[in-house]
Amino acid sequence: MDRAQKEQLVDELGQIFESSGVVVVSHYVGLTVAEMQDLRKRARDAGGAVRVAKNRLAKIALEGKPCASISDLLTGMTVLTFSEDPVAAAKVAQGFAKDNDKFVILGGAMGENALDVAGVEAVSKMPSRDELIATIAGMLGAPASNIAGAIGAPASNIASILSTIEDKAA
Repeated sequence: MDRAQKEQLVDELGQIFESSGVVVVSHYVGLTVAEMQDLRKRARDAGGAVRVAKNRLAKIALEGKPCASISDLLTGMTVLTFSEDPVAAAKVAQGFAKDNDKFVILGGAMGENALDVAGVEAVSKMPSRDELIATIAGMLGAPASNIAGAIGAPASNIASILSTIEDKAA
């Protein structure tokens, strides 16, 4: 890798660190290519990505970035899982770690906040952005459906009373 390629990689990593809602750092010693492809697919499906980069270049890219606190975690064979959604990458990493003992989460960062292993697990249990939007949309629609039910209820009550009177008359 020549100097120009290294500079380009540092720029790419810098953009990743700046634009990501969450970055999770993990060790991946002993993972097969198929397992790594599975991790990449899971991350892609969740709207995130996985990146393996030299620790030295990643530390250079971290300088001056909000998540610079993770530079201490960059030792050994590390892989970065990241996403713009502040929860997606943590969910993917946590789920993959449960399925694979060779994948060990070291920590991460959510903006300027450093996360330890417990912090990454806590973030992974939070609802994603899409789940929150769906919940809010459901809450906004609930009052309208309650009003429609309340308006329709007297008519159905009258219909059932009339039906009962008709049955008694017959």
